[in-house]
Amino acid sequence: MHFITALLGVYRAEIGLAVLAAMFIAFVRERYSPTVIAVVGACVFALLGMLDEKAMFSVFSNSAPLTVGAMFILSGALIRTGVISRVADLIMTRAEKRPRLALAEVAIGTIILSAFLNNTPVVVILIPIMFKLAQATGYPVKKLLIPMNTVAVLGGCLTLVGTSTNLIVAGIAADQGMAPFGIFDITLYGLAGTLAGVGALLLLSFLLPSDPPTIAGENGGNVQDYLTELVVPQDSDLVGRDVSTLGMFGRSVKLLGIKRGGDIRRRELMEEELHSGDRLIVRADGAAIMTLREAGDFDLGIAADSRTSGQEGTVVEAMVAPSHPSIGERLADIPFLHALRVRIIGIHRARHLSGPDLSNTRVRGADRLLIAGSDDAMRSLRDNPHLIGVDVSRVRAFRRKKAWIAIVAMAGVVLLSALDVIGIGLAAVIAVGVILLSRCIDPEEAWGAIDGDVLILIFAMLAVGLALEQAGSVALMVGWITPLLQNAPAWSLVFLIYFFALILSELLSNNAVAALLTPIIIAIAQQLGVDPRPLIIALMIGASACFATPIGYQTNALVYAAGDYRFADFVRIGVPINIVVGIAVCSALVLLG
Repeated sequence: MHFITALLGVYRAEIGLAVLAAMFIAFVRERYSPTVIAVVGACVFALLGMLDEKAMFSVFSNSAPLTVGAMFILSGALIRTGVISRVADLIMTRAEKRPRLALAEVAIGTIILSAFLNNTPVVVILIPIMFKLAQATGYPVKKLLIPMNTVAVLGGCLTLVGTSTNLIVAGIAADQGMAPFGIFDITLYGLAGTLAGVGALLLLSFLLPSDPPTIAGENGGNVQDYLTELVVPQDSDLVGRDVSTLGMFGRSVKLLGIKRGGDIRRRELMEEELHSGDRLIVRADGAAIMTLREAGDFDLGIAADSRTSGQEGTVVEAMVAPSHPSIGERLADIPFLHALRVRIIGIHRARHLSGPDLSNTRVRGADRLLIAGSDDAMRSLRDNPHLIGVDVSRVRAFRRKKAWIAIVAMAGVVLLSALDVIGIGLAAVIAVGVILLSRCIDPEEAWGAIDGDVLILIFAMLAVGLALEQAGSVALMVGWITPLLQNAPAWSLVFLIYFFALILSELLSNNAVAALLTPIIIAIAQQLGVDPRPLIIALMIGASACFATPIGYQTNALVYAAGDYRFADFVRIGVPINIVVGIAVCSALVLLG
């Protein structure tokens, strides 16, 4: 025991580097998630006595992860209030008229949105839109998905709030005594990279694959559209109005036909005048259906008893088991519809939409139903052996009336931090308080919007970085590196740090790389007597602008799966873009920084 204690006393710095090397190997092997590796690494440092209890828990006072969490909630509020959905609908409306111009507009809009929102939900929403734009323009979808992801990542490099990596680096740098970064301090350099990246995409588009993805990827794994019917009630204010005046149709709600009597009309639907009892056959996503249900302008779906309201009770999701006795029969004849006071308000079928209308849809195994009814009816459905996974629906209605609050809250964060009135962390926390108080988003939804895995990873890597400092490992690495860089020109440091961070981030978690390298880079800059600020900006952008591997950035993985790409597809287009963007950013830092 005394020997181990003595060993730790003499070789603390070297042992710290050995633990770090073991963590890097674990990151590369990917047998465990990066979060698990980071937490275990922090625990090992604590067990070896390189990180005491006070230091371990001091990382929770760092503002960077808290700011990241607050920005997750603000992004969630914009989604919950339907702001992002409205933007997507606008894009698709314009794409129907001028599809090729819409591609340019989508690229510009993606850059702007990703500069202020977490780019993961932006990419999630845009994936199905890319598939629809591919159909409208005739471009192969594989030539659209990677470019969309690239501009989303580049957009995140334009502001301090664009990526969690930027916030982490800025938070650690502030703790190390550097002047705080403003929200637009990196914009000029990020813009240089963005312009260069977009130019490279246009010139190198021939490197993108053009083969179609598999059927499984066609919805990006994110869209779940339902077939439903909107029934015009008797004495409704809607009677006598043209369908075109409703203003609710777009990407989220698409009108497929109007059922009047026994006939279904499929053409020139927007000019149709609404009659009492008309059934509008629509395709809609779950959130849109719940929004229509809450609005109460229509009776949704079908019911055996017309007095059964779709607005009352709860909504559950249920999957039809392959053993269901009604397989092959009409949905209107399904037994529980007549035995219980329930209303079927939607049906989802994988890979294609059912039809011709809701009541005449032939039931298949694995069909997913949205069912509204009383609590007693829901309990009976849960006991039904022919229904699988009966549970309260997780989709929620949009709170469109509160959209302006979410927009003002996000704009307030940007403006207050940009004008240096208050820090970005405090501004984001205040904005969260505003949207929670105004019920833009419910507390449980707000906490659900936070990617807890990301926050735990950040806190754990902050602890690892602090342990390396306390053990002397950082000083040891700086001592090794400084002599090699002493005679190097100052401009070369920017290039070296940028591409070193880039290479590591293509293989490891970019947040982990950022947390580890920030204190090392600041220490090297102090030893060499150079301004650390350009080096830190190079780290920020280098750790985020990763395009060469599906694991380089979290949105890369989303697009990789949705587009059914091969690993080599990312390498082929990503490596030259990495080089072009890196040279542009570093040149801007050298010339202007």
